[in-house]
Amino acid sequence: MSRRDRLAPMSSYLLLRNPSANRVYAGEAATLTAAELEITAPFVSGIAQAEVAGVDYLAFEAEHLGRDELAGIARQSSAFALFRRDGDLLRPVALPRTDVLDDDLVTIPKYQGKTNEQFTRLLLNVTVAAARRSAPHRVLDPMAGRGTTVSTALIAGHDAFGVEADDKAFDAMAAFYKTWLRRKRIKHTAAVTPVRRNGTRIGRRFDARITVDRRELVATVFTGDARSSGSLYGKKRFDAIVTDAPYGVVHGSTAGGRRSRTPAQLLAEAIPVWAGQLHPGGSLGISWNTLGMPREDLAALLADAGLEVLTGGAWDRFAHRVDSSIRRDLMVAVKPVATS
Repeated sequence: MSRRDRLAPMSSYLLLRNPSANRVYAGEAATLTAAELEITAPFVSGIAQAEVAGVDYLAFEAEHLGRDELAGIARQSSAFALFRRDGDLLRPVALPRTDVLDDDLVTIPKYQGKTNEQFTRLLLNVTVAAARRSAPHRVLDPMAGRGTTVSTALIAGHDAFGVEADDKAFDAMAAFYKTWLRRKRIKHTAAVTPVRRNGTRIGRRFDARITVDRRELVATVFTGDARSSGSLYGKKRFDAIVTDAPYGVVHGSTAGGRRSRTPAQLLAEAIPVWAGQLHPGGSLGISWNTLGMPREDLAALLADAGLEVLTGGAWDRFAHRVDSSIRRDLMVAVKPVATS
């Protein structure tokens, strides 16, 4: 960058957010997306909410938005349109297409308990931003459900992997992928095959290879318990693990023969397994219900597993209400890189 560029004045921008179909999430989105932008776009400053002619925007300043910086803005979970503010005028700024697959891969499936798609993208974005590894990444969701996080990672251009305990959710996910890929006329292979250990069938796996823009995306999901992720994937390591901890049923842990309504026991047993599946410099991002598990308890589990919890500033501004019994937050931790 030249001296003239370094001395260039800051320009003001307004980011128009994509409206959320979820009314409750839409009410919280302003705060959440401001924190996301602060973490994932270090080249901007002065992030604030702004209203122009009755329309809400996310305002920020930047010295220069080149191709890479514009791509960073385009990847925001709620980015819809960008404008440069010039006095009373708003001049449109074209955002590049950064997604490699159409977003209906994640928006078409509708079912009870589905995590909000925009929040899933936000969780993925901030977790990947924390990873001290170059993109594209291998992303794992060890509690995959019907594949919202897996699909979101694929759309963003990452290879995606998962583990899911519910056979019905696994079947629905596999069937949808096969149908979607066929209808989109995308070159691919997709199949469900049995998994055997020592001659005994222990579950199934879904594998897809998707060719888009002369590159191949890989997706794999096993049936199995979230705590068995390490044994299912063996020596494979991941750059980011992104998961939405359940609010109580399918993946709930068992205690005294009864299923727990909170994820605390499950996470206590699973987090050390997941930490072992990360590359050094890899990141683990978890969203969870703080009414069932205090923030400090989850931080302690991550620290005990040898991970560095990211706190302070924007990292502490993601808590939001989902409904009367769920107050969701997210936490990201990084696996240290060994130094000689």
